[in-house]
Amino acid sequence: MKNVITTIVFLLICGIILAQDRTKDEAAINKQIDAMIYSWNNHNYDDMNNYTTENIDWVNVVGMWWKGRKESQYAHQAYHNTMFKTTVCEKKSVDIRFVTKDVAIAHVLWHFSDPHPVPLPDGKTPGPTDALATLVYVEQNEKWLLTAGENVVIDKGAQPFDPINQMPKN
Repeated sequence: MKNVITTIVFLLICGIILAQDRTKDEAAINKQIDAMIYSWNNHNYDDMNNYTTENIDWVNVVGMWWKGRKESQYAHQAYHNTMFKTTVCEKKSVDIRFVTKDVAIAHVLWHFSDPHPVPLPDGKTPGPTDALATLVYVEQNEKWLLTAGENVVIDKGAQPFDPINQMPKN
């Protein structure tokens, strides 16, 4: 009986220690998300090496796929020198799930003020919008870095037709 109690106490302590590590990791990932938002709001991506891996993949809202930090940094900066030069990003919520001890997926809901202050090629000028990003982080050298991401604009008109809204609640 003494061995059983000792084992249970040991497992509880290990669980508490691991939970505390996740809190620390979640805070570190949130800090990296904030760094990315800082780049956006300052319209300068010179610091991208501080929060991304060298081989980052980024898929933007219209399906452009940028491979590697060089392409991703260049493309982000090009758009921030033109259509996004006054746009502000605000983080609304973050949900983080750990896939392994050194891989995490973050879903970030964020708001963009006037995402296109200049007209798009079709002549339209969209207003403020919300978007949802799926970001994959890996821990390298005790630092969480973004290695892949995709951002999608939330189509408010489509939301009422989400099948999950009719899903039985059991």
